[in-house]
Amino acid sequence: ILEMLEISLASEGYDVVTAENGMEALEAFEKHGIKLVLTDIRMPGMDGIEVLKKIKEKDDEAEVIVITGHGDMDSAIAAIRNGASDFITKPIRDEILSLALQRAKDKIHLTRQLKDYTDNLEDKVQACTAELVEAQQELIQRERLATIGETVAGLAHFIKNILTGLRGGRYMVNR
Repeated sequence: ILEMLEISLASEGYDVVTAENGMEALEAFEKHGIKLVLTDIRMPGMDGIEVLKKIKEKDDEAEVIVITGHGDMDSAIAAIRNGASDFITKPIRDEILSLALQRAKDKIHLTRQLKDYTDNLEDKVQACTAELVEAQQELIQRERLATIGETVAGLAHFIKNILTGLRGGRYMVNR
């Protein structure tokens, strides 16, 4: 089954790395930076649910599709509870596997896109915050200038009043 899946997936354009047991799978996962994993529930040494748990501990964005020949509901629930993106029973039908792989790839893509949006959003928030601080400082500066302008206008008014009084007095003295 492992060899047939490898041939089938490679022919569909996937880069395939295989492992004979859970420990090899975890080593390959870490070594190759794999984001999409197919694992069987029953494997030598470590079962697929344990592999799933360890993969999710190392990279919660990785997608894991669990395959089993023993399609009981408890296994499916355990797989989904531990973060599996899908659960497929043997014999594996090509259209079901393709659909599960496509959903997992879509989820990986959406997760990356969401992360990019989140990172960009944080950058935009910082940029907008900087703009707001700059606008606030400019507003304070304008308010200060407006206050100074009002003070100068008031002083000018008083000075004009005094000058008008002096001119009036000079006029009276001259008369």
